[in-house]
Order: sequence, then C-alpha cells, then structure tokens
Amino acid sequence: MADPLWTHGNGKSPAELRQMFGQNLRSLSRDYPSISKLCRDLGINRTQFNRYLSGESFPRPDVLYRICEFFGTDARILLEPLDQIEPDHGILNHPYLADYVGSGMNDIPQEVFPDGFYHFSRRSFIETDLIISGLIYVFRKDNHCFARAYESKQAMREQGLPTDAPIREYRGVVMPQEDGVAAMLSHRHTMATSFNYLSRVASFQNHFWAGYATRTVRETVTGRRAARLVYEHLGHDLGTVLQIARNTGFRHPDEIPPSHRKLLQLGRPFS
Repeated sequence: MADPLWTHGNGKSPAELRQMFGQNLRSLSRDYPSISKLCRDLGINRTQFNRYLSGESFPRPDVLYRICEFFGTDARILLEPLDQIEPDHGILNHPYLADYVGSGMNDIPQEVFPDGFYHFSRRSFIETDLIISGLIYVFRKDNHCFARAYESKQAMREQGLPTDAPIREYRGVVMPQEDGVAAMLSHRHTMATSFNYLSRVASFQNHFWAGYATRTVRETVTGRRAARLVYEHLGHDLGTVLQIARNTGFRHPDEIPPSHRKLLQLGRPFS
C-alpha cells in the first residue's frame, strides 16, 4: 500500500518528486558554463550534485535553501515543473510602484544598451589615488535587462576581505532613463548596494557610456561616496575579455586605457 502522506494531496511519490527536482535543477543549470564551477560556487560536492540531477536523492534543507538563493527561486522546485512556478516579480513591480519605479524596466532596446561584456573604470571609493578596473556582463532574461559581475580578487584581498566567488559576486537590474540607463547592483543578501547611471558617449566609436556610481554608506565613512564611471562595450569577444580580466582590480591612472582616462576627467573634481 502506498504511503498515504504521498497519495493524499499532489499524489506524487517520493521517487516522482526526486525526478521533478532533478529535472528542474537540470533546467536551472543549463545556462551555467561549467557544472564543476557551479558546484564550487554552491559549495556542493560534485558527486552529490549529480545525484540530485539524476533524481536519486533530495538535498538537505540547508542545501536546498542555498540552491534556491543561488538561482533566485524557491522550494516549489521540489513539487512543480519550473515553467509552472509563478515567478515573484519583486517589490519594484508591486502594483503600488509599477507605474513609477518598475515602469519600462523591460523596455531597453539592444541598440540603446546591448548585451555582452563591458570593461568599466572608476575612481576607487576607498583608495583615493587608484582606479578600479573591472568587467561586467549584461544580458536579457524574461524580458528584463540584468547585470552580473565579480569584484576582483586583488581588490578584495587588499581590503582584507574573503575572495571566494559567492562573496565577490554581485548582480543587478538595468532600468531605462530619459537619456541613458541606470543600474542597481547588489551583493548577495543586499549586504552592499551601488547605483550606476550611464549615458552613451556620441564619439569614441559609439561603444562607450559615461556617468557615475554611488555607494550606500554613511556620510561619516571615509572615502568617496560617488565617482565618475566609464563602461566600454566589448560584446562577446572572449579573447579581449580574458586579456582585460588579467588586469582588473586596483590600477594606477596610467595603467588604464587613455579613452577611459579622458572620460573619467581625473583632473576635475566630481560634482
């Protein structure tokens, strides 16, 4: 006789639920370039992760929480097909704000702000004589424009902070503005948030954006709270991306491209 716990309600057996979870996890992992790296970022043993994928076992509650947080979903991935789970559209699209903050968030044409990798430069908020050089990836998903990046290991190490990928990663959403775009970016659990504003530069081969970045700290904290910012679109040229990736982190002004230096207007105070 079947266990009444599983025949009452959704009518699925434990084996069927394991298969459901495995199928959903395979779908969530599909866009990740490397399962080995995904397992490292999640902190899950590769053998155990394969057992989840094949439907042989369920994760512990703490591991399930980690998986859901990482992929931005919830525990319904144990019970329902991924395409039937109603997404949480979040506070920015709450009916009270939808015509204000959330309006037009899925309305950024590729010609306004295209997908791909960007090389960015800005004055460091902390090391006042140095420039932060980095990479950020912009992409579309579910009709929205998102951004994802990692703080450089060098910059984290020099501030005495952990350098593992989950700590360094930050993500954000890109929103249209009247004459440019704005991005709200945050580390996991919104432990640190920044705001970027960018407007396209008419010259410079039309693939530069300039603006500023701000960070959310008290006025009494030392260092800058706002600084000029430059984005250079690299597209999907992985050779160029990998070359730039070797030189990210804190840089002296003469170590960044001349075009970035010119747009950052290093000799002029930011106001």
